[in-house]
Amino acid sequence: MSTAFSPAAVRTLADPDTPFAVVDAHRARRNIARLRARADRLGVGLRPHVKTAKSLDAAALLHDGAPGPLTVSTLAEAEAFADAGYRDLTYAVGIEPRKLPRVTALSRRGVTLRVLLDSAEQAEFVAAAARETGLALPALIEIDCDGHRGGLKPDAPGLTGIGRVLHDAGCLDGVLTHAGESYSAFTAEERRAAARDERDAAVTAARRLRAAGLPVRTVSVGSTPTAHAADDLTGVTELRAGNYVFFDLVMAGLGVCAPADIALSVVVTVIGHRPEYGWIVTDGGWMALSRDRGTAGQPQDQGYGLVTDLSGTLIPGLVMTAASQEHGTLTARDGAALPELPIGTRLRILPNHACATAAQHHGYHVVDSGRGTSASPAIEAYWPRVSGW
Repeated sequence: MSTAFSPAAVRTLADPDTPFAVVDAHRARRNIARLRARADRLGVGLRPHVKTAKSLDAAALLHDGAPGPLTVSTLAEAEAFADAGYRDLTYAVGIEPRKLPRVTALSRRGVTLRVLLDSAEQAEFVAAAARETGLALPALIEIDCDGHRGGLKPDAPGLTGIGRVLHDAGCLDGVLTHAGESYSAFTAEERRAAARDERDAAVTAARRLRAAGLPVRTVSVGSTPTAHAADDLTGVTELRAGNYVFFDLVMAGLGVCAPADIALSVVVTVIGHRPEYGWIVTDGGWMALSRDRGTAGQPQDQGYGLVTDLSGTLIPGLVMTAASQEHGTLTARDGAALPELPIGTRLRILPNHACATAAQHHGYHVVDSGRGTSASPAIEAYWPRVSGW
């Protein structure tokens, strides 16, 4: 859990060796409250995805400190959150046989861990494991709402057969879909349309299963873009999203948030200048930011990230445009003047993809901009991350 810093030993972002990840808890709380209010207005439960933060401390902000329903992307996350008292989890990656012993071990501990599948083969081995162990292993059938990744189309002939196999073993819980193509929805109407398609796909699949006499308890939808665009979730029981806790430049480029909402950044230090090329060189390369170039296909390419000063204020026109393993290159955009940043100057980089950048670090140094701005904000805590699979 979090490590608080005593007043006598207060540190600031000027102190730790760079590069390191920073979370602004004020921005994260604001982002969390925004989606929670939307889910309440829409009358659905909220099952946040912890795949971005992978942090027990960050998750404590999601349900007012209580262990509430969560979505996980790895069994390591499921185990870590179960150890912390979370008992209502969905593992939103397709299940395979060799992972079932870990699933059943969690079930024996009293954890409800839903597994995800989209084939008769998976349904058969989940059903067999349930019978062999005498455990209810709740399963969600993945529905493909946009051709993005896995899942069955809502009208797939095999849907009800899979549902029957699961039901007969006491395993059928419901359906789940994820509008992955919403990450290419650049207008508010495109995002609303993606949210409607996501809802309709899940509700149609649930209706088909019920028409076949099969119970459907869970109808689960969500992605960060559609969760913030949905205006009618009739027939849906829960909304999922994960990136929204931190947000990132991809989400800002879609119009889902503003750069001022991005709660994750990476602190780097200026280590050199190449004026002949118009470069400022830092000690934060792709090992600190990741290789993700998610904004490259957007109307405004943000390179490897936008640059702020240590207080979090954007430096106009300055972009991280190149990265090698431990070096980052900053350049001025569109003829802007390159700012004077002496060697030793500390900066913060706002990332393209919060999930990928966070994964480069063992944890987060936590600041709180709600307490006021400072040239070198105080570090209030350290939040470790869950790693591995």
